Amino acid sequence: MAANTHVALDLLRKAHPPETASAIFTEKVLHKPLLLRPTSPDPNRQDARGQRRLQRLRKKEKIRKRQKPKPLSAKEKRITGIYEIPKESQKYDIYTPLYRMWLGYIWEILGMFRGKQTWVTGQAAGAKLASADFHGAKLEVVRSKCVSTVGLKGIVVRDTKFTSQIITKKNELKTIPKNHTIFRFHIPQADAIGETPDCDKTKDISDEELGSNVLVFELHGSSFEHRAIDRATKKFKQRNMTEL
Repeated sequence: MAANTHVALDLLRKAHPPETASAIFTEKVLHKPLLLRPTSPDPNRQDARGQRRLQRLRKKEKIRKRQKPKPLSAKEKRITGIYEIPKESQKYDIYTPLYRMWLGYIWEILGMFRGKQTWVTGQAAGAKLASADFHGAKLEVVRSKCVSTVGLKGIVVRDTKFTSQIITKKNELKTIPKNHTIFRFHIPQADAIGETPDCDKTKDISDEELGSNVLVFELHGSSFEHRAIDRATKKFKQRNMTEL
């Protein structure tokens, strides 16, 4: 075997004539294209275009977070007065439909349905009323260390942690502290108020319409110093009232 002879040509010459072996070697070996697989890119390294795109997205995200409004602080809420009721909205007749809605809400909680006799006891209703929402309820102050608030009666328009704001029939907004205050509210029977589809929903329900068959509850504000949203998930325990 010659020193400069290709090993493939020597093998082909053993199986084919010299002319045929040379043709096969030239066509299949010398002139055959060699297809190489491109090298895979480094997964930890991106191209310049991808890096610029990633930088743009990060910059937009920072701008979006910077433009997102922050919640107002308690001081800012007091300055802006977002929770204050305007003078023109401090009218008793505006909140009368809210009181009717609250009656339907409290009837559903206590299981008092029309045409069905329901027995409601203080022990069974106490846990349900303790976690109820009193926005729209008609409360009356029967006892308080603040003597000037005794006798006030109106519809609750705002129930905070330490105070209750009511609208009286004289269109006056009164803020009553819950501490050392006892509230009273009445729940009439569902059948005692005859409502028809064409009745006036904005008309107030007088004491004569309630009748004598009503449930009377008293609420001790000192044990009720919670927001309405917190009372919904809070479990109240029975304890002695040291103030009585």
